[in-house]
Amino acid sequence: LAGESDVIIENFRPGKMEEWKLGPEDLERINPELIYTRISGYGQTGPYSKMPGFASVCEAVGGLRYVNGFPDRPSVRPNLSMGDTLAGLQGVIGILLALQARNGNKRKSKDAPSDGKGQVVDVAIYESVFSLLEGVVSEYDGAGVIRGPSGSTLTGIVPSNLYKGSDGKDIIIGANGDSLYSRLLDAMEIGKEHQLRSHDSNKKRVENQGEIDEAIGAWVAMRPTGETLDILKTFRIPSGLIYSVEDMVNDPHYVDREMFEGVEIPELKKSLKIPAISPRLSRTPGRTVHPGRSAPGVDTLDVLEDWLGLQTDEVEAMVEEGAVRHRKVPQ
Repeated sequence: LAGESDVIIENFRPGKMEEWKLGPEDLERINPELIYTRISGYGQTGPYSKMPGFASVCEAVGGLRYVNGFPDRPSVRPNLSMGDTLAGLQGVIGILLALQARNGNKRKSKDAPSDGKGQVVDVAIYESVFSLLEGVVSEYDGAGVIRGPSGSTLTGIVPSNLYKGSDGKDIIIGANGDSLYSRLLDAMEIGKEHQLRSHDSNKKRVENQGEIDEAIGAWVAMRPTGETLDILKTFRIPSGLIYSVEDMVNDPHYVDREMFEGVEIPELKKSLKIPAISPRLSRTPGRTVHPGRSAPGVDTLDVLEDWLGLQTDEVEAMVEEGAVRHRKVPQ
């Protein structure tokens, strides 16, 4: 398979593939063009490389947990496995870069010539999380500032917060640009001479964040969130509800953008709604062929016979020896 493939992806403990004689150097002899992608908790090198790499811990080591939550409470984890997802995205980016380097481009740049060879893509979960930290490192190095959690706000950006309407629902309002802030005050019917009008730069707004958030919160609390959002829409203020999955599934924009697709689950004998593939490509849009297999061996014949050209008796012999499994797709 490695000899016939463009890309291999593995996420075993670093060193395990080498033990099996399936490491990058082993497979490079079979296929010099192979892009060998490795995903682990802490990367293939370094003092932590052999440590177990679970997303929950790597999110902490990567710094995300330190800035997430409220200052007076324990660190908060989003109810998603973000570390694993981010590592997958970084793996895709690395693979695409490696394929581009291998295949070259129309410009045939002298600075980045293509030699037609593959390479190793080393993805670490903690580094994938670390890549999200924006200016945190520079803030610390340049000013000695250690950014911490700031609840529902973003440090240095005002106003950008959530506010509760009279119906008990929360909405997000992001009016942290100077013109946006001015339009928000117009929407709130704040007079031209009011004190809030003097906070006409982000620096001033940061210094007076409490006063600004209190005023916006009181205004939002006066009416149901739907009415508030209608007003904000009129004044072109970025705002919106905090969506649950039920909100998403029933939202006309999600539906119009075809952000859901159905896949058949043979074991359940029904179709299951899942997220559609994004980003959307105009000519070759992505789609989900099947939702994954409930047991190993369902695709064995397709891979060995169709991809590798093995004969049926050869595959049957491999099954009898226990080298591979073969199971029929449930009907």
